[in-house]
Amino acid sequence: MRVYTTIKSLQKALDRLSEEHSIGFVPTMGALHKGHLSLVKSAKNSTDIVVVSIFVNPTQFDREEDLIKYPSTLKRDLELLESQNCDLVFTPSVKEIYASEIISKQFSFDGLDKVMEGEHRQGHFDGVGTIVKHLFEIVKPTLAFFGEKDFQQLQIIKKMVEKEKMPIKIIGIPIYREYDGLAMSSRNIRLSKEYRAAAPFIYKTLQEAKILFGTKNAVEVVEWVEKVFDTHPILDLEYFTIANEMTLLPIQKSNLADAKLVQKYRAFIAIFAGEIRLIDNIALHDPI
Repeated sequence: MRVYTTIKSLQKALDRLSEEHSIGFVPTMGALHKGHLSLVKSAKNSTDIVVVSIFVNPTQFDREEDLIKYPSTLKRDLELLESQNCDLVFTPSVKEIYASEIISKQFSFDGLDKVMEGEHRQGHFDGVGTIVKHLFEIVKPTLAFFGEKDFQQLQIIKKMVEKEKMPIKIIGIPIYREYDGLAMSSRNIRLSKEYRAAAPFIYKTLQEAKILFGTKNAVEVVEWVEKVFDTHPILDLEYFTIANEMTLLPIQKSNLADAKLVQKYRAFIAIFAGEIRLIDNIALHDPI
């Protein structure tokens, strides 16, 4: 495994390799866990050469406090990637990526960025689009792999690739969960024991909402989830919504029977465990 810190050195290595090999790319912000490693494994199974980037992108944080507190575990991250036989790792500095101007470009995502995370995190997806586009231009991957935990981000990146006419296929990988159902996230290590013990309630609620969605209309399901969290002793609900997987717009039909499976729907949730913000989602068209 080779580690590069500059764009020039990484591109020099890739220029030699990409002529005869397909390139799989996994962009990360570090603090790696088994969810990230599942992306690397998928990339290894699908492409010849796997590149992983580790870069905490400042322009996608809407709260400076979250940027400052984002965990940094580079030594351990590199050990984990080596254990997965990763080929190349890119660990640039902020200056290497942004030079002297740390700002986001503006994107049109056809409204995918206006709901859920976009509504609650001002400028977040412009920051995501800025860094992912730049990394794609540097790495020039054949396939790029993203986790479905950030499902809205996955759809937005697909839209960006389509609109920018980038010759890259985006692959979504199912959510990797802890033994108790909690979606794996780099933020989980910041949870206190009390909040970590409570956090599996998020996925449990999503599973129950999925069952209800087969018999009740969407408004009733949303109201049920909101009521459940109103009475929870320590977890605070920011939003819960049932949305079309493609458009990310709230459902217009009452339930799966009414929709006749023409459209696919997903339930999305964001909660605060103290100061730690956690997100999760569940497909409503698949069996539990």
